[in-house]
Amino acid sequence: MAANLHPKLTAFEAQAAANGFLLDNLPDHYLGIEPRFEPMQQVWRVSVVLTYPYIGSIGEVGEVRVSAFSEQIISFTPLNELRARGRQLYEQHHAAIDAAFLSARNA
Repeated sequence: MAANLHPKLTAFEAQAAANGFLLDNLPDHYLGIEPRFEPMQQVWRVSVVLTYPYIGSIGEVGEVRVSAFSEQIISFTPLNELRARGRQLYEQHHAAIDAAFLSARNA
C-alpha cells in the first residue's frame, strides 16, 4: 500500500525543491518553510510565507506540494493568488517594513 512507503525526499530536500520553484516564478520575498509530510498523499506540504530582511515572515500566502519521492512539484497555490496575498500583506505591514530598513540603514 502506498501510504506505508517512507518518503525518499527529506523535509530539507522538499523545502529546497519548493524554494527553487518559488525563485523561478516569484520575486525574492517568498519563502517555503515548515515542510509537513502527508503519508496518505505521499507529498510534502511546504508553507509559503512573505518575508523581509530585518523583520522575517509577515504571513503565510499559500503552499507548495512536493512529491515525497522526487523533487517534482505536485501542486501549488496559483501564482496570481500568491502575489495578491503577498501584496495584501505588504500593504498591511509596509510601515513596519520601511521602518526596519530605515533603522538598518542608519545603524
